[in-house]
Amino acid sequence: MTTELNQIRNFSIIAHIDHGKSTLADRILEETGALPPRQMEAQVLDQMELERERGITIKAKAVRLRYKPQGGQDYILNLIDTPGHVDFSYEVSRSLSACEGALLVIDAVQGVEAQTLANAHLAMEHELAIVPVINKIDLTNADIGRVKRQIEEILAIDASEAILCSAKQGIGTQELLEAVIKRIPPPKGSPHAPLKALIFDSSFDPYQGVIVYVRLYDGQVFPGMRILLMSTGAAFEVAQVGVFAPQMRPAELLSAGDVGYIIAGIKDVRQTRVGDTVTAEERPTAKPFPGFKDVRPMVFAGLYPTESEQYLELKEALEKLRLNDSSFTFEPETSLALGFGFRCGFLGLLHMEIIQERLEREFGLTLITTAPTVVYRVTKSDGTVVDVQNPSHLPSPQQLVRIEEPYIKASIMAPGEYVGQIFGLCQEKRGVQRGVEYLEGGRVLITYDLPLNEIVMDFYDRLKSATRGYASLDYDFLDYREGRLAKLDILVNNEPVDALSSIVPKEQSYLRGRILVERMRELIPRQLFEVVIQAAIGGKIIARESVRPLRKNVTAKCYGGDITRKRKLLERQKEGKRRMKQVGRVEIPQEAFMAVLKV
Repeated sequence: MTTELNQIRNFSIIAHIDHGKSTLADRILEETGALPPRQMEAQVLDQMELERERGITIKAKAVRLRYKPQGGQDYILNLIDTPGHVDFSYEVSRSLSACEGALLVIDAVQGVEAQTLANAHLAMEHELAIVPVINKIDLTNADIGRVKRQIEEILAIDASEAILCSAKQGIGTQELLEAVIKRIPPPKGSPHAPLKALIFDSSFDPYQGVIVYVRLYDGQVFPGMRILLMSTGAAFEVAQVGVFAPQMRPAELLSAGDVGYIIAGIKDVRQTRVGDTVTAEERPTAKPFPGFKDVRPMVFAGLYPTESEQYLELKEALEKLRLNDSSFTFEPETSLALGFGFRCGFLGLLHMEIIQERLEREFGLTLITTAPTVVYRVTKSDGTVVDVQNPSHLPSPQQLVRIEEPYIKASIMAPGEYVGQIFGLCQEKRGVQRGVEYLEGGRVLITYDLPLNEIVMDFYDRLKSATRGYASLDYDFLDYREGRLAKLDILVNNEPVDALSSIVPKEQSYLRGRILVERMRELIPRQLFEVVIQAAIGGKIIARESVRPLRKNVTAKCYGGDITRKRKLLERQKEGKRRMKQVGRVEIPQEAFMAVLKV
């Protein structure tokens, strides 16, 4: 049985991290009776242990709710819960395009922050009806008047009808549901038109294959019909369709306006790309949804097991994780210093941290992660353009014409008194200032173009410490720009250590090289021969340190006598050390490796 379109509301909840999005979703589930009270727990939609622990949403979720206002008809509310972090902004944009409206949640104490602004702009781009929600009004230091002024001045949204609520106390949930019905328009579309559905997420089930999360705009989908994925051209037969209530519940069919899932025996999650269009094989739709793009990893790092026997376990674990996360990539690589491992691609630093933590927790692995790098676009002297993810793969200076690096547009929101520290940090990170806007309540919005390479190291930590934790950051990928960059190699006894290579700005290369070799000298244990540590750019050595050898007093047995006897023994020892230096290999301890990453 299909529901009338005017009885359906599709909406999303968007907010800055930690403004109470998941708690508000819990209250909505409670109010609509989606779960019996005994099954209710905090952060119901965040099913991963890591999501609950950190209080962040990593995977998008959808849930179908039934709600009947007093004296009104039954409504079906489809809530699509989106990730909050900037790393997952493409998934957020696809989830928003599956909705007609959004609840913009703002903390009554913190006010509008960088991601609130970014998410509000994203919702406006998709022409969604935005309902501002001021959360945490029960806190003693809540300032509702200030937050309302910020909503109007910074976001240009009318705050006179903002919903005041406390997700923790359950205040204002009913008013919020009434606002969803009154202020968010019903979906458009026709159940009789050719099938047109948007994929906004997918997950993998070992028995049923890929479960595709879809929002239907036109047409109907039911078991037995053949569907087509428009970006790949692959066709499958539908085995089951259903809705999330909040557990998966099979249905006879999904019709225009519905949000649900399709199971069609798809074996590889990479075939169901977020943002792709699903249509019927027999009667396809004329054109796919706009805005689809392949999600490409932005940050790369090497993952190596600390015990070489765990290599196969790591490979198996990575394959299992990729089944549920198509945006994560990996390929085998070897390093002279670290042995066998994998080069992994991530959407950003949080994504990398999450994958690493899941590998260690869920699969019991202990890992070494190399310094994160970004993808450089390199033009060689023969005219070919290659993407370089690993600094050790950079061609030699003779073959290079130019190196381009990715730039991002960073929006930083902070109290006015920290402007000087933020400017200093961004200048140090080779940033180009784009704008400074003084906002209501003494806050400042600063925009900078920054190289992504400078962000992936310690930018966020330093920004937080410079502003005592008050700054919030949001960023978008801009483009590739040519930079004065060079590959910095670390040589130990004239042998380059590939895992310590890095691409650095030429003007900073001497300083970085100097710090690296000094740190290495402290950490490499003394051998029976001298260990020479050098930093080099191309064939030019820019810094050098040496670890003095352990020496045995070979002349101790000579009591008096001719000096030539002592000299002969010392010469023989010197010759032995020279031979040892030629054949001896220096084992770089893992502590040294980890410490170098922190430079």
